[in-house]
Amino acid sequence: MFKPSDLRLKLLAGSLASASLLMACNPATTEPAAPPVPFKPVATLQEIMTSIIDPNIDFVWNSVSSVSTASGTEERQPHTDEDWRLLRQHALAVAEAANLLLIEDRPIAAANAVTSSGGAELSAAAIKTLITEHRQEFVQRTQSLQSAAQGLLVAIAAKNVEELEKAGGEVEQACEQCHSQFWYPGDVRPK
Repeated sequence: MFKPSDLRLKLLAGSLASASLLMACNPATTEPAAPPVPFKPVATLQEIMTSIIDPNIDFVWNSVSSVSTASGTEERQPHTDEDWRLLRQHALAVAEAANLLLIEDRPIAAANAVTSSGGAELSAAAIKTLITEHRQEFVQRTQSLQSAAQGLLVAIAAKNVEELEKAGGEVEQACEQCHSQFWYPGDVRPK
């Protein structure tokens, strides 16, 4: 038989053990969140597109093609592990560049830069206004680009040319949807 003091000791020990377990599962004190690291944009949105996205996606798009030469039609596509590795580097740059587009307060274009190549594009100030007023839609469009670029990476990992072409089309569509909303929304030219 237990003595009342033994029973109290066991109850106290059990209570302390239960409290310790609860505290371990749900600590009362948490570390304060670190302040966000401020980004320091160097390139403009236009420069990211022309210096990072365009040359890298062009490499991907041109990796599968039919080229007419004097000796006939030449079909080009990646064959070797090195071809696929290089292709992945270019696709990865496009996927990661989407993150760069999302950094807030990034200038649209350099001072006095022309954002219009055919007359349909808006000025940098007008583009900035659209992006600011429709920030969530801009984020969604940019995430669509990144998602499509990730499709490229899946096709490349599988070394699947057909899927690579399909994903390349999805990247093109993501780019066009964003451009037609923010860069040249009033363009009525056939696409």
